[in-house]
Amino acid sequence: QPVRLIGSGGGSVYAPLGVTHIANEDIAILSAIPNMTIISVCDAEEMKQLMPLTLDWPHPIYIRLAKGGDKVVTNRDNPFEIGKAKVMREGKDVLFISTGITTALALDASETLSEQGYEVSVLHIHTIKPIDFEQITQFANNASVVVTIEEHRKSGGLGSSVAETLLEKSIFKPFKRIGFPDVFTEEHGSQAEIMNKYGITAENAVYTALELLSKI
Repeated sequence: QPVRLIGSGGGSVYAPLGVTHIANEDIAILSAIPNMTIISVCDAEEMKQLMPLTLDWPHPIYIRLAKGGDKVVTNRDNPFEIGKAKVMREGKDVLFISTGITTALALDASETLSEQGYEVSVLHIHTIKPIDFEQITQFANNASVVVTIEEHRKSGGLGSSVAETLLEKSIFKPFKRIGFPDVFTEEHGSQAEIMNKYGITAENAVYTALELLSKI
């Protein structure tokens, strides 16, 4: 049935309330449900673009929300379409593939790398299921290295879906996933503190990309 599930505070938004309020495995769990559409918007503007499109979508949708007040990095000039990735930036050296609030981190990392002379693409995957195989394939083919960034466990989320896509399309590029490891996140702290501990940061995205580039 075309139900709409709203995941308020996905990821580590509510980390200050303790470990029972951290949801770093929601995307992996719901991805296993047939016909489930999974969307992780990156800011309030994107949410506004999404909502009218949900009226006629024939399948159930899980919409992962952040805490609100996050940096707005999208605009109406780059239209939202369920199942289609948003190209935020284009370059041939590094491809960052991100979702949700980590798209802002990917953009920050791309700015840093650009200042160092690298050309960077940022592909925002707001729809994790069904994922945009076509654009991922196109941009990965054109990049030297690929890095995924997500506020979710590495297993079963965006990184896993991208890895499956690359392998099925026989694209063999240096590749790394940034996300939570396969552990229960038992710490108390702010969202930023939890993400920093596990390297879900723009700084680590820059470091990871440079590390991969150094091995080419």
